[in-house]
Amino acid sequence: MKILILGAGQVGASVAEVLSSEANDITIVDQNREYLAALADRLDVRTVAGNAAYPSVLREAGIEDTDLLVAVTQSDQTNLVACKIARSLFSVPTRIARLRSQDFLEGDLLSPENFAVDYAISPELDITEYIVKLIQFPEALQVLEFAAGRVTLIGVRAYTGGLLVGKPIRAMREHLPAGVDARIAAIFRGHQPLEPDGHTVIEQGDEVFVLAATDHIRTVMQELRRMQQPVRRVMIAGGGNIGARLAKVLETNYEVKLIERDRARAEIVAGQLGGALVLHGEATDENLLAQENIDEIDMFLALTNDDEDNIMAASLAKRLGCKRVLALINRRAYADMVQGGPIDIGLSPAQVSIGALLTAVRRGDVAKVHSLRRGAAEALELVAHGDKTTSKVVGRRIDELPPIKGMHIGAIVRRDSTAEPDSPVDQVVIPHHDTVIQSDDHVIIFCTRKKLVAEVERMFQVSLGFI
Repeated sequence: MKILILGAGQVGASVAEVLSSEANDITIVDQNREYLAALADRLDVRTVAGNAAYPSVLREAGIEDTDLLVAVTQSDQTNLVACKIARSLFSVPTRIARLRSQDFLEGDLLSPENFAVDYAISPELDITEYIVKLIQFPEALQVLEFAAGRVTLIGVRAYTGGLLVGKPIRAMREHLPAGVDARIAAIFRGHQPLEPDGHTVIEQGDEVFVLAATDHIRTVMQELRRMQQPVRRVMIAGGGNIGARLAKVLETNYEVKLIERDRARAEIVAGQLGGALVLHGEATDENLLAQENIDEIDMFLALTNDDEDNIMAASLAKRLGCKRVLALINRRAYADMVQGGPIDIGLSPAQVSIGALLTAVRRGDVAKVHSLRRGAAEALELVAHGDKTTSKVVGRRIDELPPIKGMHIGAIVRRDSTAEPDSPVDQVVIPHHDTVIQSDDHVIIFCTRKKLVAEVERMFQVSLGFI
């Protein structure tokens, strides 16, 4: 696939890194030559320096025969204009735009007759929703949903005290109530993936990913680690777009304090919020944190635009007694380095938002994609089509599928044929070796290495005889 990426910032670089590893022909456009040079040094991509909204620059980048345009510059206006030009002048089949402002997402501004955006991604909105889930599940490292929220995948770090630590995976069913089932999709030990089976013993410190019906996920979580008290008090460092948006979402159900260093911005955010308390000051000020009783805060969220400030503020909050801390970290190397130390969660915004983009890019009928472990792994929701003659998966038992090492089927969401026609109900099936995949099943797959994704997609593609 020939892909044109506009913008070489964090999101653009993350997209290029993921897609260039899958044998795509990629060109990146940006006005910053240093960013382009850095990407060209480490990725097999072509770069063009220039304004992404200019037709001449797009033509130089080879837009005439481009299959996919990914407009992820810092400017909403540039991204929208580029999509409009791509459709009107060059008939690019698929166009994706990053949009920060909610104003553009309302009405029909993105329709083919207007800005012609096929898929819009909003990193700030994605990150807000992501953090809200982490607050709802304070024990988790990641909380991701599939099948319109019917299935939840949670990543946790196993600690001594959980019922399953020190025992084989198969022991989990002995503790689960009747009617509750789950699947441990993957285990990472020392950053290396294991191939889990019923005999695998979970050790303290393992990063465990478990899939279950959303209604059952809290029951299953109790098997893996000590449950923490629900979050009631939240402190946010940074009143930018993400911090202010998150405070607005949380203030009705939580006690929220927000710290902003810029007085003018603090006053603006205070005017936008109702129940949250906005403080003018530095989140790295030990005296300020102590005065605001940081030791009574359940979750501290460092969400400024500065990685170093976020790391320092979150580490300080943890040292002063905060129960759980999260730092927004743009540099993935930093996130890998700090998570699991004083900082409970190092969150890369580009890796959070890239899932929505990959869903639009993936081949075949892919309903959902989530990037895991800061891009090292992926979880996909694929829809099975065809029959036993046109598909490699439909009509076959799990143990009859082509073996792919590092690929694990965690759950299947299936339409209940016994339900009334006007009110269909979806079943969540935790599959076993003899489970047969049916047509139209939504199959949730965990790939411990992202390089496996292309092979998994090919397995779910139907033959040319399928109509």
